[in-house]
Amino acid sequence: MADTALLLIDIQNDYFPGGKYPLVGMEEAAVEAARLLEAARRKGLGIVHVRHEDPSPEAGFFGYGTTGAQINPTVSPQEGEPVVVKQNVNAFLDTGLDATLKGQGASRLVIVGAMSHMCVDAATRAALDLGYEVTVAHDATATRDLGFGGTEVPAASVQAALMAALEFAGAGMKNGSEIAEDWGV
Repeated sequence: MADTALLLIDIQNDYFPGGKYPLVGMEEAAVEAARLLEAARRKGLGIVHVRHEDPSPEAGFFGYGTTGAQINPTVSPQEGEPVVVKQNVNAFLDTGLDATLKGQGASRLVIVGAMSHMCVDAATRAALDLGYEVTVAHDATATRDLGFGGTEVPAASVQAALMAALEFAGAGMKNGSEIAEDWGV
C-alpha cells in the first residue's frame, strides 16, 4: 500500500451548488471523496490535492484568489498534504505533480474529483502514459450535462461514457466502498 496515493482533483467551491459552475452530483461525489480521503489518512497513504486556478481577469470560474477557487471544506487538506495548483486541464502539465507523487513513492493512484469529462479524464490518461497504475473511484467524480450537434447529453450519460472510455484505456474502475475495502479500512 505504501506505493498508493489518493489524487483529489478540483474539488473546489465553484463546482458546488451556489458556485459559478455547479456540477451534477458534486455534493455526493465530494462525500465519497471525503470518505476515501479519511481512509487514506488512516492507512498512511500518499495524498495529493489538485486545485485549478485561472489567472485571467475574465475567468468564468476558479478565478485567482476567489472563494470559488478554494478547495471545498468537505476535503480540506491537512497540514503536510501537498496542494498542486494548475492552470491547465491536465494536472501533470506544467506542475510538479509527477515529482510530488514520485516523492511519496507512488506507483499506483486512486483518482477522485471533477470534472469527469475534463480534468479527471486528462489526469487519468496522463498518469497512465507516465506508467502509473490508475483506479478511478467513479462514484467520487462528477460532471455536467453537455450538448453536441443539437443533442443534449445528460450528465449520467456523459459520466457513463467517460468511465467506459477510461476503463477501455486501462484505468481500473471501482466505487469508493470497494477501494476502501481493498485498503482494509
